[in-house]
Amino acid sequence: MRQIKIFDTTLRDGEQTPGVNLNLAEKIQIARQLAILGIDVIEAGFPIASPGDFESVRAISCEVEGPTIAGLARAVPGDIQRAAKALEGGKNVRIHTFVATSPIHMKYKFRKKPNEILKMAVEAVELAKSLCPEVEFSAEDATRSEWPFLAEVLAAVIEAGADVVNIPDTVGYTFPEEYGRLISYLRDHVPGIDKVEISVHCHNDLGMAVANSLTAVRAGATQVEGAINGLGERAGNAAIEEIVMALNTRGDLFDAQTAVKTEHIYRTSRLVSTLSGVVIQPNKAIVGDNAFAHESGIHQDGVLKEASTYEIMRPESIGLTQSKLVLGKHSGRHAIRAKLEELGYKLSSEEMDKAYQRFIEMADKKKEVSVRDLEALVEEGLSEIPETYKLEYLHAITGDKTIPTATVKISKGDHVMEEAACASAGPVEAVFRAIERVVGLNLKLEEYNIRAVTSGQDALGEVTLKVRGNIKSYTGRGTSTDIIEASARAYLQAINKLVAGS
Repeated sequence: MRQIKIFDTTLRDGEQTPGVNLNLAEKIQIARQLAILGIDVIEAGFPIASPGDFESVRAISCEVEGPTIAGLARAVPGDIQRAAKALEGGKNVRIHTFVATSPIHMKYKFRKKPNEILKMAVEAVELAKSLCPEVEFSAEDATRSEWPFLAEVLAAVIEAGADVVNIPDTVGYTFPEEYGRLISYLRDHVPGIDKVEISVHCHNDLGMAVANSLTAVRAGATQVEGAINGLGERAGNAAIEEIVMALNTRGDLFDAQTAVKTEHIYRTSRLVSTLSGVVIQPNKAIVGDNAFAHESGIHQDGVLKEASTYEIMRPESIGLTQSKLVLGKHSGRHAIRAKLEELGYKLSSEEMDKAYQRFIEMADKKKEVSVRDLEALVEEGLSEIPETYKLEYLHAITGDKTIPTATVKISKGDHVMEEAACASAGPVEAVFRAIERVVGLNLKLEEYNIRAVTSGQDALGEVTLKVRGNIKSYTGRGTSTDIIEASARAYLQAINKLVAGS
């Protein structure tokens, strides 16, 4: 089978998802999980974009072993030099440089003629190659480019030293048959293309990103780019988990495979969702809550008799396991650690102490704690932001004939503060106002999402929200069997991120 490389851009293009703002610790955490997953190339950021992006690329290239670490750069000397500086000290590194080749981009964005763009591309690759052992070149908006000119540019950058040429569907414009013909055309018309990796990067504006990527593989592409959970600009990128499992499930059709360890897909997806604050839709392919759920009686009967009747993949293949332990308030620390390790979590002693304490608190409220409950508890504590403000006490009063009122007691180090507030919209608003009084901030709530992690009257509730300070937005996540408490926890987590300046 052909080996298809997987290029992950969750930390670069994925972070460009509106409202997503990952700090350095969170990016390193995701990068390490991507390495465990078996990703070949991690695009860690755009070093020229900000000091934070530069530091992310630098830290990940030095600290994360296994994958090649790439830094993005426009086809201009300053960008390329900055990327090279960020990648210094890394073992396996790549500069990824790009320039647009479509008539609309050349005319309106660059105001340059094709021969000037060609010169920019060649000079960029030559400079990058002199500073870094591996270079990838992307022809931005390739699918709206004139094919002969695109072939000319790719031939020139290959001669200049490019190791990978990427043919992006930057605006999600193309369709599978058309994209497949483009890849085949380039293979036939670009001298030297058989000596480099052919990469594809598809956006999902028309819902075709995964289909286009897979068609490109059949047409000869050897590297596929995308993001976990399909994060990215506008409608997002091709979802890596969907591409990998399609190749894994239909090896007979593609005669191709990846190095991805599929049993780590679910864990990686949950981590990215938790840290990005982007909730996964229930019917999302592969990793959605309903991906392996069966409600129809006919389907249930078939699955019970033979799973393959309605399941083309096994839940275990992506890391979903059934609990063999009944978790309750009498479960010991060892049993909890064993279950977490089975689920793919490797916690430090401090993280384990925190998770176990939250587990005990929940077990007092629930007769049995499910695997999903346990995952949600751990994920809430994944953020490495210092807990400047901590919820110590919460009391809320509400009713259809009562003004919603909330009292909170919050600690900051050894100092404990208490405030109360009323609101017209309900107890959650009252809680938020009381918290704002304690911390001395006036924030704007941009998003508020609530869902049940499990079923039943004692279900664990998960709140994900986004608040805006003066400049940036911050996400927070909280869990509890009491949704008002979960809301308070989420709000405080967002505030702690704001205070930490992340």
